[in-house]
Amino acid sequence: MTDTTRVGLVVVSHSDMLANGVAELAAQMAPDVTVQPVGGTEEGGLGTDYGAVVEALADADSGAGVVVLYDLGSAKMTAEMAVESADDPSRYAVVDAPLVEGAVAAAVAAQGGAALADVAATAEGAASETPAAAPDRPALHLVQGAVSAEVPLTNEVGLHARPAALLARTVAELDADVTVRYGTEEANAASVLALMGLSAPGGKSITVVATGKDAEEAVRRIEELAERGFDD
Repeated sequence: MTDTTRVGLVVVSHSDMLANGVAELAAQMAPDVTVQPVGGTEEGGLGTDYGAVVEALADADSGAGVVVLYDLGSAKMTAEMAVESADDPSRYAVVDAPLVEGAVAAAVAAQGGAALADVAATAEGAASETPAAAPDRPALHLVQGAVSAEVPLTNEVGLHARPAALLARTVAELDADVTVRYGTEEANAASVLALMGLSAPGGKSITVVATGKDAEEAVRRIEELAERGFDD
């Protein structure tokens, strides 16, 4: 059952197939978030349908507002017109973000209970959510107060989309800063896109390092996820 406190998403595309595909992917990452696809014209052609977007906004708003993503400029115009016609436009945010990456990042943030402004900001920042080369610094496990572990990836495909989303959701609700390292790169564990970008395959190990109040719990939960094969 959908949690009424979570931000919803609307995906507006000129193509019905594209809108549904992006929505399906985002929903896989965030099973408790309402994701409404709106694609094509009323006649089934390529284009956007203002009335359908208005309906989708209402259907996606379960109490915490809605983030709207779009594929092309005219879809943005349609989305903005629909938001302007709403009783309370402040409940909706039309974001300038890469459609697929933005929808995935926003869905995971919404699943973690983030507020409307934070979900919108996460979507807009999705294009830059990539792994970074591990900086030249002392070993992470030597950082004061840090908790670390070498975690084997027991599932067949490693940190692909769904496992990365599960890991990101796991740490999102904790008071901890968590970094995941694989090879010479590292990623913020709260970013599903950065985790996927590590390309860590099954059968290999990642290094997890956490700091903060819930550092030990964060590492423990990630270890448990990996032991379960990320429920794959």
